[in-house]
Amino acid sequence: MKPTLFGYGLTTKAIASKLGGGCVFFDDNCKESYVDNDGNTINPSDMFDPSKSSLEVTTPSLPPKHPLIQKAKNLLSEYDYFLSSREEVGSSSEEVVGSNEIHKTSSHSSLLPTDSYLLTPTYSLKKPFSIWISGTNGKTTTTQMVTHLLSKRGAVSGGNIGTPLAKLDFDAPIWVLETSSFTLHHTKLASPDIYILLPITPDHLNWHGDMTSYTQDKLKPLTTMKEGELALIPKGLNLPKSDAYIVEYDSDEFLASYFDIDISHLNFKGAFLQDALLSLAITRVLFDEVDYELMNSFVRDEHRQEEIEDTQGRLWVNDSKATNIDATIQAIKTYDDKKLHLILGGDDKGVELDELFALLQKVDVEIYTIGSNAQRLMNLSAKYNISAHRCDTLSSAISTIDKAHTKESIALLSPAAASLDQYTSYKARGDEFKDLVQNLS
Repeated sequence: MKPTLFGYGLTTKAIASKLGGGCVFFDDNCKESYVDNDGNTINPSDMFDPSKSSLEVTTPSLPPKHPLIQKAKNLLSEYDYFLSSREEVGSSSEEVVGSNEIHKTSSHSSLLPTDSYLLTPTYSLKKPFSIWISGTNGKTTTTQMVTHLLSKRGAVSGGNIGTPLAKLDFDAPIWVLETSSFTLHHTKLASPDIYILLPITPDHLNWHGDMTSYTQDKLKPLTTMKEGELALIPKGLNLPKSDAYIVEYDSDEFLASYFDIDISHLNFKGAFLQDALLSLAITRVLFDEVDYELMNSFVRDEHRQEEIEDTQGRLWVNDSKATNIDATIQAIKTYDDKKLHLILGGDDKGVELDELFALLQKVDVEIYTIGSNAQRLMNLSAKYNISAHRCDTLSSAISTIDKAHTKESIALLSPAAASLDQYTSYKARGDEFKDLVQNLS
């Protein structure tokens, strides 16, 4: 007996593989049922019959109003499936079936139907210590930083960062999980030992419905956390009732003071300084350790404020991963002590951009607009009396900047928009930026 899997994607395929194949999927892209090479049956979504399923596990991206989510009677997230303990799932009735156990729900009866049976792998009963990291921006970097600091203690990372839980080492003592708001929405039972929430701003509102729902999902882990478990939460949010020990932070200085960290010993600035402080807070709490040398040896991923010098010694910054205004605002604040040549544009999904332009009014900046919202950005530039050039393409923007850029200024690609109007990904956009810069004479 195996769970029904919603969505034929990375997360659910990994679960099926962990269980030896032979699972049943329901997927929107499937038009006619078929069997894959691992013996899994993939069906069209409209064929799902909840009366024939005792447990469903969903891919994180399916929104709350999706028909599969609406029909499911015993829905769990990937986190629930692998990180819920026997007590959380309930053990008033159990029956061993092969290498799995079925537990009748007794606790959390308000979350799942009382008469439902949950299929839970026996290996999920051995839970690693888990650190969940979420937020609007900076999740990936903070996850990488925490893993970097804890790797000597056997930590591994997964979740939204790219490795499904099913593919993680279940013998690893610590799991560091980048956790999306989608996963948090679907998670009902699992709970972190430590939860780090980075600052949140409006994002994925079409999926969640509104900012209130988005915020509630980001704070959801607090509702299941227990006494003695730690949560680091931005100050000013409407927190739910929680048994966790909650530290609300509002600045880098507060984090440094609270966890006794000397900022002057860190080689980070802007948003990355906050990421580093939150990461070091974890090692301070767990091991009373702050290793500045190890933290400073961390190397950021490409496309996040990636600094490049051209042949003339001028600084260009590839921040292509800044696909929303909050990430771009963070980048601007990092480099606002110099003249900025800022490349903006792409698919902004219709979000309000006035907050960004209100900040740009206070900065010495020239804007170079690209992508599908180039004209909208030009109109906003005129509204806020900011000098701007319509370039449409990255190549044109860099060519224009090249004529004005000096060693005293900074050229910054931080688009505040997705890339799919012109590129296959933000990585492709960033790679082109770097290639163009490196080919300047």
